[in-house]
Amino acid sequence: MTTHRTAPPAHGSARVPGTALPGTRAPLGAGPARPTQAVALGAVWAATRIGMLLLLIVDRLGDSGVAGEVHTLYRHWYEQLDQGAFPLNDVTWQYPPGAALVFLFPGTLPWLTYFQAFVAITLAADAVVTLALARAGVHGAWMWVCGLPLLLHLPFARYDVQVTALAVLALLAMRGRPLLGGTLAGLGAMVKVWPLLTLLGTPRGRTTRAAWLSAAASAVALLAVLALVFTHSLDFLRQQGARGVQIESLGGTALQLARKAGWPGTVRFQYGAFEFIGPYVSSVARLSLLLTAAALCWLLLWRVRARRWSAATPFDAAFAAVLLFTVTSRVISPQYLVWLLGLAAVCLTSRHTTQRPVALLMLPAAALSALAYPLLYDDVLGGTPLGCLITVVRNGLLVTAALLSCRRLWTATAAR
Repeated sequence: MTTHRTAPPAHGSARVPGTALPGTRAPLGAGPARPTQAVALGAVWAATRIGMLLLLIVDRLGDSGVAGEVHTLYRHWYEQLDQGAFPLNDVTWQYPPGAALVFLFPGTLPWLTYFQAFVAITLAADAVVTLALARAGVHGAWMWVCGLPLLLHLPFARYDVQVTALAVLALLAMRGRPLLGGTLAGLGAMVKVWPLLTLLGTPRGRTTRAAWLSAAASAVALLAVLALVFTHSLDFLRQQGARGVQIESLGGTALQLARKAGWPGTVRFQYGAFEFIGPYVSSVARLSLLLTAAALCWLLLWRVRARRWSAATPFDAAFAAVLLFTVTSRVISPQYLVWLLGLAAVCLTSRHTTQRPVALLMLPAAALSALAYPLLYDDVLGGTPLGCLITVVRNGLLVTAALLSCRRLWTATAAR
């Protein structure tokens, strides 16, 4: 029997990881969008984003206050920041100092109202994410383009798309340009903390050192500049400890079911969200913090034990980490799904990802989040059977996704 062997590539013609060999198909999700795919992707992006903008302008679905956060709260913060001071003693200001840049940026478009400028910038960030994903892997771009509209118009009335753009660009830059990836991750962490998790899966050695050092340098530099320009730059830290259990969180779902069984707690609007008050709420909040600490310990253990790295490991690790911190949080706002959709999309750009089934779970989770808010928010607040069912199923999906994500990540990289 004759054995046919593939000749090794000629010197100087080694294949770039993630590209196809000559005469073969590009691996699933690994190649950029071809011209016909790009046209289709652009058409779907335009159609869905027009629909999302129309919903935002009308703002009549369910709870009609989706756009109000930009009109009132964000603009209020803008006016304070424009005077050179961070919001002082404002329980709703719970963000790192870098968030100030996001709220100030609409002021650079004076021909638009604050609301119009904010939405335009958010739409531009969405387009940047789409283009970056399309260049990296078309399957990831489709995940983002089709997944974001499942949250209806909410993504354009929050600043999470901008934060997700920093995280997505950081992850995509990490392999070839770790200095750039680390810089973007550091800037993202100064805007909303969680983009720092994009550094968790960087390969050991020079890549990790370059990424972490550049992240630290960019974060410290931005913090120093903001501390010089603004007063009370660290006041946000005082607003974190008093947070309670938000009704849509995992702990909130347990308390909502307990209320059905006779628990005497009630719901109150405080710290910018609807939270439970009553017996045992503080215990549930402490348990959430303990679970978050346990999640951090598991991630550190994974990092120590991981032995096998692929091109997708940084993507998969970031996705698993954000899932863990989401499900253990005292707060699970619907806009958290923007982060998860973005990271899931990055995973799907690589044929080596272990997270494909987990990424697909984000689609029904996003749709259920839109049902919880804004469509049926009164049911969620009132704890009706329908409201309880929505939060139980949505949070059940997120917990399942987190556990499956961790298991697949560990099996692929750390298990013997």
